[in-house]
Amino acid sequence: MTVTIKDIAKLANVSHTTVSRALNDSPLILESTKQRIRDIAASMNYTPNYSAKSLVLARSFHIGLFFSTIDQGTTAGFFHETVMGVHSTLKHRYHLIVNGIDSYNGSYTAVTGQSFDGIIVMSQSHDDESFICHVWDKGIPLVVINRNTEPLPIVNVLSNDESGVYNAVEHMIEQGHRRIAIIEGKAGFQSSQSRKNGYLKAMKKHELQVPAMYQVKGNYDLESGYEGMKALLECDPLPTAVFCSGDELAVGAMKAILERGLRIPEDISIAGFDDNAFSAFVTPALTSVKRPVESMGRIAADSLLRVIGQRKQLSETIRVETELVSRQSVGPVLNKGSI
Repeated sequence: MTVTIKDIAKLANVSHTTVSRALNDSPLILESTKQRIRDIAASMNYTPNYSAKSLVLARSFHIGLFFSTIDQGTTAGFFHETVMGVHSTLKHRYHLIVNGIDSYNGSYTAVTGQSFDGIIVMSQSHDDESFICHVWDKGIPLVVINRNTEPLPIVNVLSNDESGVYNAVEHMIEQGHRRIAIIEGKAGFQSSQSRKNGYLKAMKKHELQVPAMYQVKGNYDLESGYEGMKALLECDPLPTAVFCSGDELAVGAMKAILERGLRIPEDISIAGFDDNAFSAFVTPALTSVKRPVESMGRIAADSLLRVIGQRKQLSETIRVETELVSRQSVGPVLNKGSI
């Protein structure tokens, strides 16, 4: 049997109007009353009738979460953590619709204020600009994660990738490494450039050479990490350490190293980026830069709710710091004569 607002009102001993306002987070209702009604609704397994609410309030109760792409360059862990962060904030309030911008093939006519009450863009590429401008022009509440969209005055939620990679490379240098290579992320992604900038900045500070052969293109996946590392293993001299712009790249690189009969970290140290769930469980456990993607998703969803609630676009840049998680894949240079 379907539970209705009137059923909740009867049990809570309030009017059905009060229940409706409480479940819609109205400022007219005391927070203590809201929580009591939410608890009763949860205990009765109440599910909001979004279709009915949409007709009454002229709202869709849909929030769009758009990635640059879902098929290429978006790892499973990155996708999962972003969705989890956004959903944990929006659940019971809105339906979350997830899609890739590239699936629209440049035609965004279906993206309207009638379709979405708000949109969050996990922007990985400057190619997203036309989509972001379309959402802005339509007046749809908007928050962008992962890329600075200045001068467009909207909320941007960013992680400091450059400083995170700088710290990781400096950690390798502190272990005695001087020949440090990089396997880069997907070309055209702002995150790829930010991470490479951090690598180059650390190498420049310590006056270390960065030959072209130590800079290998990747694609944020296992295969390109494997192929990139195979290319680095042909270098003379070999790098003693490799920073990989994503953890999946790092795992692919580790496979190539082990197939060559070399050891990690005794022969080559490896570090990654993102600190995915599997990073602590590979052998050896992977040193990685933790980017709090789930937290960024929550912050973005909270910010979008503020924009919707205030009925005006806000302009703010929120930066979330990364953290170096040191594990067994980075160690000291054993043969000092090799550096």
